[in-house]
Amino acid sequence: MKTINIGILGYGVVGAGVAKLLKQKKQLLESRTGAVLNLKTIADIDTATNRGIDLGTTALVSDANVVMDDPAIDIVVETIGGETIAREFILKSLENKKHVVTANKALLASFGNDLVTAARKNQVDLAFEASVGGCMPVIKFLRESLVANDIKSMSAILNGTCNYILTKISKDGSDFEDALRKAQELGYAEAEPSLDIDGFDTAHKLAILNSLAHGMEINLKDIYVEGIRNITPKDIEFAKDFGYIIKLLAIGKIHEDYVEARVHPTMISSSNPLSHVDGSMNAIAIDADATGQTILYGHGAGMMPTASAVLSDIADIARNIISGIKRRVPILGYPEDNIKSIPILPMEELYTKYYLRFEAQDHPGVLAKISGILGENNISIKSVHQKGRKSNGKVPIVMITHTAREAGVQHALKQISKTDSVVGRPVVIRIEEIAEE
Repeated sequence: MKTINIGILGYGVVGAGVAKLLKQKKQLLESRTGAVLNLKTIADIDTATNRGIDLGTTALVSDANVVMDDPAIDIVVETIGGETIAREFILKSLENKKHVVTANKALLASFGNDLVTAARKNQVDLAFEASVGGCMPVIKFLRESLVANDIKSMSAILNGTCNYILTKISKDGSDFEDALRKAQELGYAEAEPSLDIDGFDTAHKLAILNSLAHGMEINLKDIYVEGIRNITPKDIEFAKDFGYIIKLLAIGKIHEDYVEARVHPTMISSSNPLSHVDGSMNAIAIDADATGQTILYGHGAGMMPTASAVLSDIADIARNIISGIKRRVPILGYPEDNIKSIPILPMEELYTKYYLRFEAQDHPGVLAKISGILGENNISIKSVHQKGRKSNGKVPIVMITHTAREAGVQHALKQISKTDSVVGRPVVIRIEEIAEE
C-alpha cells in the first residue's frame, strides 16, 4: 500500500483536529483511499502545549521550513490563518511542487487568483473544501456535482457567529450587545468579533463561491458588505409581524453581463427554509437550471467539522497520487484558461424590496411627507403601518416597498432624514423572496 506523507503548518484548533482525525481514523482512511496517510511532520511555533493527541512517530517542530522543504512530504496542510505568513508558506509549498490543502478563506478571497496561478505553474493541486461552510461539501458540490448546471442564484447563511446572535435576539429578545457577549462566552465569537459581525467573513466565502459557480476570477473588493450591528429586537419583531425573519445572507445571482454579489442583513419569508436555520448552523440554497433548488445544511465551523472537510481534500489528492494523475478537477471548477473577469453589479443599481422604519414626530402630515419623498424617488409603498406606542413624542412608522432601485432608496432616505419629520437615521433592511420553491 502506497504511503502518502502529510505535513501540517499550524497546530491550533483546526490543525489539531486534522492531526486527530489522521491518527484516530487511520484504518478507515486507509480502507477508503487505498493508501497510508502518514502524518510525518507538524510545524508550529508552540511545541510545548499538550493538545491531548498521541502523535506517535509524527515530528512536532517549530520551523515551518522542515515541512515545506522535505522532499518526502506530498501534501502540505495550511491551518495558520491570516493573509501574510500563510500566503508566503502556501506559495513556497506550491513552488516546491507540493499539493496544498487550506481552510483559509480570507487568503483565498484576497489572493486566490495568485495562488491558483502558482498551482498551475507548478502542476500541483490547491484544495479548500473547508474554506466555506465547514463540513458542508459546497465546494465539491459546485465544482463537480453541478458541472452540467448553470448556477442561477445562491443565498447562504455562512457565519455561525452572526446567525447565533440573530437567533438569540429573535428567540430571547436580547439586544445586540447581550447576544454578542453570550456568543463570546460560548466560543462562537472572537474577543474582537468585527470580521464576523461586520460581514467580512461571509464576504470572503461569497467571493470564493461566485468564482466556482460562474467561472469568474475571485473578486472580493466589489462585493457589497454590511454587518448586523444595527439590528434591533424592535426590527426583528416588526419583521415577524410581516411574516419575515432577519438573517445575514450572502447573495449571489448571475445576470446576462454581470454578477450580483452582496452580504447584508436580509428579511426572508418565514416559509423560506433558510429562516429555520438557527443558532450557529450554516446553510446554503443553490438554484441551478437542471437541478432546481438544493439546500446544504451543517456546522460551518469548529474543530472536527472543519477537520473533516480538510480530510476530504487530503483523500481526494491521495487518490489522485495513487492513480498517477494531477489536477484532475480544476481548482476553481473551470480550466484556468476559461476563467473570465465578470463584473459585479454596483450596489446602487440593485433592484429589490425594502423594509423601512422611521421614528417620526407625531405631527399631522408626517406620513404624507415621507410618502411624497419616496414617490418622488420612484419608490412605491406596498404597505405602511404605525407600529407600537408613542414614545417621547415619536411614533414608529414601518413600510414595506415594492421593488425599487437602491440608489433611489438611499437618496430618498437622505432627503427624509433632513426633514423635521423624522428623528435619527431611518432603518433600511432589504427583502429577498428566495428559496421558497
